Amino acid sequence: MNRIDSLDGKLSRRGVLQAGSLLALPGLASTGMAAQKGKTVRDNLWLWSHVSGSYDGMFGLPGKSRMTPIEASFYMGIPNVFMLHRNGTPEPPLDQFALPFEAVRDVVWGIVGDGGQTNEKEREMVLDLALHNPKISGVVMDDFFVGAKDGKVAALSLDQIKAIKQRLHPGAKKLDLWVVLYENQLEPKMSEYLALCEYVQFWTWYGNSLADLKKNFEKARQLSGNAKMALGIYWWDFGNKKPLTLDQMKNQCEIGLELLKQGQLESLVFCGSWLCDRGLETVDWTRQWIKQVGSQKIRG
Repeated sequence: MNRIDSLDGKLSRRGVLQAGSLLALPGLASTGMAAQKGKTVRDNLWLWSHVSGSYDGMFGLPGKSRMTPIEASFYMGIPNVFMLHRNGTPEPPLDQFALPFEAVRDVVWGIVGDGGQTNEKEREMVLDLALHNPKISGVVMDDFFVGAKDGKVAALSLDQIKAIKQRLHPGAKKLDLWVVLYENQLEPKMSEYLALCEYVQFWTWYGNSLADLKKNFEKARQLSGNAKMALGIYWWDFGNKKPLTLDQMKNQCEIGLELLKQGQLESLVFCGSWLCDRGLETVDWTRQWIKQVGSQKIRG
């Protein structure tokens, strides 16, 4: 795949980066403040991302992906991006890899990856980047309550999180701490970890569990205390390794929109960048949906 659609026509890969100035349109301009809720739906949309080609041949996914996080952000019209490490990617130096992210509004970088993978060297590398890069407004812990070994509840201990929190507020710049929570992890013992985070992302791993999305989200919100809430929205049924139906896709987007307008949500997070060029109906539908609802106001 050598070309991707722009919002209105065709644009080459080089053109995506050259067209970064287009992301400075109202609602897409950089603020560097993820904690400040935007005025429109689009302001509060986020894209979950890995390097291009991630998860090729896994989870029953069709084809291969060549789309980068920034290309996917521009293609979908989603102004804010999460960047997660996976299997040693992206490779350092991170400053060079982070350069194209200047084209988006806000960036949050991962310190815990899929399966709860994390190590001190990578965390230090990300924290160093985040603290001196004005575009980055926070860090995120993916799969935080899964993949932990030796009977641990989470990928990091409470003391480790508290130490990281001290690093996130060293002076004038303050970084938010985000964490991922799934529908099968809604247990009281998670609450003391969630209480240390500014944002909790609630995700539904199994597509058939989307029937209980509203109920499960409310449970997650109760467990999360004073943390701000974000709703994770998949374009693929990863738990069952098959496509989501369009009805499932529409339902979770409409529920998310309703909760966003009610003030129960701060953000909608779509997963992920490596699905955008695989010909999925859910991606195509979401792209049109964002065009339709993106400019709607969610506060005065």
